[in-house]
Amino acid sequence: MRPRRFPAELVLLLIAAIWGSSYSMVKTALAYYPVAGVIAIRFLLTAGLLLPYWLRLPASQRRATLSVAAPTSLGLLAIFFAETAGVEQTTAGKAAFLVSLCLLLTPPVEWLWFGKRPAARLWAAGLVCLAGTWLLTGMTRGGLNHGDLLMLLAALIRAFQTCLTTRLTAGREIDSMGLTAAQGALVGGGALGVALLSPEGLPALPVVLPFWLATGFLTLFCTLFAFWAMNRALADSSPSKVALLLGSEPLWGAMFAVLWLGESLGHLGWLGGLMIAASALWLAWPASPRTEVGQPAMQVGTP
Repeated sequence: MRPRRFPAELVLLLIAAIWGSSYSMVKTALAYYPVAGVIAIRFLLTAGLLLPYWLRLPASQRRATLSVAAPTSLGLLAIFFAETAGVEQTTAGKAAFLVSLCLLLTPPVEWLWFGKRPAARLWAAGLVCLAGTWLLTGMTRGGLNHGDLLMLLAALIRAFQTCLTTRLTAGREIDSMGLTAAQGALVGGGALGVALLSPEGLPALPVVLPFWLATGFLTLFCTLFAFWAMNRALADSSPSKVALLLGSEPLWGAMFAVLWLGESLGHLGWLGGLMIAASALWLAWPASPRTEVGQPAMQVGTP
């Protein structure tokens, strides 16, 4: 008798909650260590934990995986520098909502890159997202801060990263866990190189418990467990379940920011964030029941 599996909807909601919590965990880690150091530790730990799995892959699979990991890791390094530095300079709740704008930005990038014309509902969703961003970031009180701008940049790079990964993996059997291992090594190594070459260098590793609890959570849950569980849940899934993941993650992020960090978005901030999340959910929801789950949906979120 086969063991009973949890419903995919519950698994995806759990992943969305875990990924949403990552912004608060990053904010906690940054209180003790600089941006490049946090990125390097998180991803080198991920690569180290996945090293036994990587070594068991056939040589041909490792070569194919590296051909995808090398170019995509450059994009990921840029994304995580923008996101991590952005979280440092804005609130975790705002960061979670602003990153979800990548769902709005991906269709125009696909249009420019692949000639794939966006659906008509993109433009309506875009207007709602713009209004939501205006309320969320407090532009009525003086405009975007540097952290907000960095999160918007991260969302734009994520849109390009999604299209790049789609192009590189189309028609190829790429092991997703192996790709996570290779990207972890390349992103972590790149961040370490940036840190060591900077004038400030890297300080000694923190010895405080909150830093390592946050870093351990980011590595074990936001990266390893979330990607493994997502691949299992989406194996026989539908686009509506993907939408459940994409649309609810920023809401979880905002809730964790309030509960863990004691942040306050205010009434207008919550209204703006909900407008962005609703637009993202609407865009991610399948237009027809025959729509297939594609690689772009797999690339959204915080690995």
